[in-house]
Amino acid sequence: MFNRSIFTALLVLLALAVPATASAASSRTGAVVFSRASEEGSVLKGGLYAAKEGHLNQLTENPADSEPDFSADGRKIAFIRSGDVWAMRADGTGQHKLTSGAEVDSRPQFSPDGHYVVFERRNAADGSLRDLYRVNLGGSAHTLVTGAYDEHEASFSPDGRALVFVRSTPETGGGFADDIFSVRPSGAGLARLTSSGHIDEFSPRYFKGGIVFSRGQSGEGPGAYADIFTMRGSGSNVRVQVAGAGSSFVEDVAPGAQLLLFRRDQGLWVKKIGPGRAHKLSQVADGSSTNSVFSSDGRRVAAFIATEEEESLSAIDVGTRRSAELAEGFSLESGSVATSIGPVITWQPVPR
Repeated sequence: MFNRSIFTALLVLLALAVPATASAASSRTGAVVFSRASEEGSVLKGGLYAAKEGHLNQLTENPADSEPDFSADGRKIAFIRSGDVWAMRADGTGQHKLTSGAEVDSRPQFSPDGHYVVFERRNAADGSLRDLYRVNLGGSAHTLVTGAYDEHEASFSPDGRALVFVRSTPETGGGFADDIFSVRPSGAGLARLTSSGHIDEFSPRYFKGGIVFSRGQSGEGPGAYADIFTMRGSGSNVRVQVAGAGSSFVEDVAPGAQLLLFRRDQGLWVKKIGPGRAHKLSQVADGSSTNSVFSSDGRRVAAFIATEEEESLSAIDVGTRRSAELAEGFSLESGSVATSIGPVITWQPVPR
């Protein structure tokens, strides 16, 4: 996902890069949290960092920390440390382990009420299949969805009463297809929402009127392609949102604002779900990897972009399209520090 040969990282203060009005807006949208690891000789340093209001704070000091996710109230963070799920307060204190064992856990997602975390678990022996688990903050893990298939990309409905996820199932004649399923947090009510055959549905996200998702060929590389659709929570009433003019991949949804964030060709775009045109937020280089998320009010976007030469983390104002750098890496011919910014980022929700 990102280049480990990047040398020397320059962390840029947000307040120095944007006008006062944009800086004031950042105080209403919380901190952007991401992982960062630096290798100096044989010593690896890093952890989780928070960028907010012109300041960069290191929350943890373990370079194995990654994949942060905020609770809906912005007070807690779930994250991965060396293949286990951990949780802590938003300021980095109170770190405690939620899962343990030989399995490899990843992609933790807080429930909307903040009482438990859903995550993906792989068997350490082969690591080829993922199952969905849930763990409460006391550290008791339970199976949510498991079986002979690969379950991943779980996402909660805003009210927390359902999850949508992707299951890779074998096809007649060989190969696998990704389809979208839903399930209640108890593990009951498993339902298949799509069944297209030889076409993948992936990157599902709930919004107020249903589910938005990508349809095409999942994965990375030149063979991947997609358009974007919506459907009701039952899987009915499938409607196209973005199609043609190059492939379009879902990045995030701001449920309250009914806004869709997606990547198309060489840019990040936003669109109101429903009729209407999309608007380009920023340029993205060919061959780059991205991870971008909305602030809780949908007014700003945090975007991580990685190419073979550099990595950057920026905040973009949706209305003005002004961009402010939060952190970046440069590729130099010489140097003793190799730095990588993790591809998973999260933006702290704030009360309205």
